[in-house]
Amino acid sequence: MVLGMWGCSTAGVSRGGTLLYALNQYQIDIQRAGNQTSNWPARQQAAGEFKTMITGMVGASPEFYRLVDLDLRKREFIITLRQTNVPPERAKEMTDELAQMDEEIAALRPVIKTQLSALRLHEQPDGIDAIATLGLLGIALDGFSATASNRGTESPSTRVGKYLVSDYGGFASVRAASGQTFRCNTFGNLDDGAGVKCEPGN
Repeated sequence: MVLGMWGCSTAGVSRGGTLLYALNQYQIDIQRAGNQTSNWPARQQAAGEFKTMITGMVGASPEFYRLVDLDLRKREFIITLRQTNVPPERAKEMTDELAQMDEEIAALRPVIKTQLSALRLHEQPDGIDAIATLGLLGIALDGFSATASNRGTESPSTRVGKYLVSDYGGFASVRAASGQTFRCNTFGNLDDGAGVKCEPGN
């Protein structure tokens, strides 16, 4: 992994971009592990690897670690409720606990966003690439551990200062207050680092 590379990094690679890549990779790894109760070791491994990347990119963050732990626990609860014959009383307890987890996750997101905003996640923190990175991290955190019912169907957007960052899945855009737009794409991998590159749009 890319935990000791900063200071001689590849052009465009940043801590924020690598964290964003790692967050997305965690989601992919969790999905790949499947929804069988027997696959919990693979899900635990994915969570452990992501927390290692968090430490390497932003340092120790109990709140971020807790967010990952809650996501993992929430997934295990949902899988258990769907695929095993849970007694009604225990099922109600688990459903109540899931609601509590959602509340704690919602409370943790803004705390982690504030932590990320205070860190130097990019070599040029005022550049468009850095603005896009911070915006995409915020969008990713808003969608982290969200259920399908509250994700919505529109492309998610967020404001970073005077800029509007939108995530369209295959690419992202940044719109300045002047109306100028930039098209952005992520690149890289976890071994060499990752980043977000933006170019002026039409």
